[in-house]
Amino acid sequence: MTLTNQSLLGQAALRALGNGHSGQIKLGFIGIGYMGSRIVKRLALPEFHVAAFDRNPHKTEQLAALGISAVHTASALARDADVILSCLPDDDAVRAIYDGPGGVVANAQPGALIIEMSTVLPETSRWLHRAGQERGLDVLDVAISGSTPTAEQGKLTLLGGGDREVFEVALPIFRAIAAQWFYMGPSGSGTAMKLVVNALLGVGMQAIAEAAAFGVKAGLERDRLLEVLAQTKVVAPSYIGKIAQARANNYAPQFPLRHMNKDFRLILEEAARVQSPMPATAASQQVNMIEAAKGAEEDFSAVMRTMELLDGASQGRR
Repeated sequence: MTLTNQSLLGQAALRALGNGHSGQIKLGFIGIGYMGSRIVKRLALPEFHVAAFDRNPHKTEQLAALGISAVHTASALARDADVILSCLPDDDAVRAIYDGPGGVVANAQPGALIIEMSTVLPETSRWLHRAGQERGLDVLDVAISGSTPTAEQGKLTLLGGGDREVFEVALPIFRAIAAQWFYMGPSGSGTAMKLVVNALLGVGMQAIAEAAAFGVKAGLERDRLLEVLAQTKVVAPSYIGKIAQARANNYAPQFPLRHMNKDFRLILEEAARVQSPMPATAASQQVNMIEAAKGAEEDFSAVMRTMELLDGASQGRR
């Protein structure tokens, strides 16, 4: 499994074929959070030499047992990487890591490849693409769709934007972390598609929460309602586990509520920019915000409990 198209990525991104680490591709990974911590572990393979950076050094030090090197600055990581990947919490974090004299763009080797995986506004992806081009860097926005268990299992879905040929060259990396990947179009297309996917994810979870609360209020036994609902064809596979967790009143975060809240904000901001009405998404965000305001670190499916409380259904659980 090697990257071989030197004409696309240039000398720096492909000198892994001969120099340094016995032909290994040197990957630099930035952001060891909920998803990043799981993705970087999937990259600890013989064909890759992986270094990692996080603002919390304890997170990278924990990866040493897998042979992943801890780097103490993003600029140092960028200077020595053929391919730089990042999975960061928001647009501000992406700009802070990549911009400025100490940022990744200023310190990466000309010809290196950047694979930015954060859920951000498409314009942030386009900004990074333009900044990279000015320095002779290839940049892809490759948004990730999936939960922490799918990241651990290497079964993510990847949604890519940027140059198609560069996207194809990066397939060996995608194969290590994902079950499927889709090229969506030019820069910003990957993150735009992620906002589409998460709009449906958030609204769908809200619809299930409303329907379940309604059913309990109408007299159905909660556990039986949720058991049967999970087996109907109208419930997408991604929600079946959420319903099972709700049956046990377990809202341990796999996709944290605060992340869904942030994504709702991005979706509605981009929708306003392109003048696309999204009334169901706006309503779903409001319920999400009620739960998020409590400040607990819980899964976004906790809106099921929120709707039960709003509906008074929790008082009549049987």
